[in-house]
Amino acid sequence: MEKIKGLIDAPFTPMYSNGDINLSIIPEYAALLQRNGLKGVFINGSSGEGYMLTEDERKQIAEAWMDAIKNFTDFKVIVHVGSTCVRSSKRLAEHAKAIGAFGIGAMAPPFPKVGRVEELVKYCEEIACGAPDLPFYFYHIPAFNGAFLSMYDFLKAVDGRIPNFAGIKYTFESLYEYNRCRRYKDGKFDMLHGQDETILPCLAMGGAQGGIGGTTNYNGRCLVGIQEAWAAGDLEKARELQNYAQDVIDVICHFRGNIVGGKRIMKLIGLDLGPNRTPFQNVTDEEEVQLRKELEAIDFFNHCNK
Repeated sequence: MEKIKGLIDAPFTPMYSNGDINLSIIPEYAALLQRNGLKGVFINGSSGEGYMLTEDERKQIAEAWMDAIKNFTDFKVIVHVGSTCVRSSKRLAEHAKAIGAFGIGAMAPPFPKVGRVEELVKYCEEIACGAPDLPFYFYHIPAFNGAFLSMYDFLKAVDGRIPNFAGIKYTFESLYEYNRCRRYKDGKFDMLHGQDETILPCLAMGGAQGGIGGTTNYNGRCLVGIQEAWAAGDLEKARELQNYAQDVIDVICHFRGNIVGGKRIMKLIGLDLGPNRTPFQNVTDEEEVQLRKELEAIDFFNHCNK
């Protein structure tokens, strides 16, 4: 299967002030990402509050993104179809295939908690068969679902069992395990780097040709720049940009992370994507003032996506 090169963005789901999804802003959103060097989107995932959307809303969002990028060149749409209901996931996978998406993905469900590799393989197997012609990516983010399983053992178990299994979006702290998975059978599977904090060390180990990020929504120029600097052999520039990416992440950690704080940053750079859904605690007006001050202190608005 084709291996993704470059960075894919995990977009937020735009919403109106009443919490309804706002599809009208997606073309502008897509254009922002493309002109800042992003190579696609992984929609309806954790940044997109996918588990808090109805099945119909998830389909509408997928259709809107496909329509928004119809005239783009080499811009991929991967649809997160994971759900606590595998039958719903399978329908979402079928829909992704029908609208022409590049691929599908799923994280482990938050309930019931997956505690064994075989349980995870079976879960992915049932979903992937909904779109057998599309690449299927497992989204490894155990901090969200408690599925702290060996991804190396998972690769061994899934190898040859799911014909359209493409690889893993790896959002976890173990660089050792990431690299071990990348090296499995001489790089058989696509290991998409999923932590914006550690792009450079993964590049240094020989991987991270492709990745999926959350802070790429507003700091994509910086993160794309890390890959470009590395490719050009400019290690000092790559280090500088990686450290700056950490500065930005340090700020959003003061405002409940990327899903909440990051979504409000989009408003500050000129693309108001609305509130988060309950039970997320939205950034208050007072917090927004402080958020802006902290971003100005690191000269963010001269580095951010334009």
